[in-house]
Amino acid sequence: MTVTFFPRIFTAFLVASSLLLAGCEDAPDANKPAAAASSPVSVAAVAAEAKGFSVGSAVSARTVYVFFDAQCPHCTALWEAAKPLKPQARFVWIPVGILNASSTAQGATLLAAKDPVAAMDEHEASMTAQRGGIGAGSDIDAQKADVAKNTELLTRFGFASIPTIIGNHAETGALVTQEGSMPTAALATLLGLKLPAGL
Repeated sequence: MTVTFFPRIFTAFLVASSLLLAGCEDAPDANKPAAAASSPVSVAAVAAEAKGFSVGSAVSARTVYVFFDAQCPHCTALWEAAKPLKPQARFVWIPVGILNASSTAQGATLLAAKDPVAAMDEHEASMTAQRGGIGAGSDIDAQKADVAKNTELLTRFGFASIPTIIGNHAETGALVTQEGSMPTAALATLLGLKLPAGL
């Protein structure tokens, strides 16, 4: 091992560690400070402006918004962690294009799918198997524009990592936000939901 090679290994280790702790960063420099928010975080703004697909109880009074990048492994983990909580809330998954060239195309493909939940399951299974996710669909220009608008909204709120969770606490109604993935138990606590038996 040369003297110049070690710092590269160490730097790569530090970057990987920061991604694991904070979620997938939206910029190549993990030490770059988050952009200042140009508008306050608002559930109403997300509901009005973002384009996503719903998972869980369609009639639930509890709605949780998740900004995700199709190429983000931490988003894959959150997709699985949220599944046990679907009977208690409607999760709206909102694709953004941050990490690489595939992010926008895959996010748009998910939005355009006849069954976005099945497409997301297929995509995340592929990501877990390190096969890169689903292929890009055709005729998805409108959905690509939606992904770009979602990305702009996330940036406007000043968030620096994905996944980003926005919602209201089920018991107090307080605004809750979270950058980065979390296991089911922590997600339930964050949102004021009950942890299903056996978890």
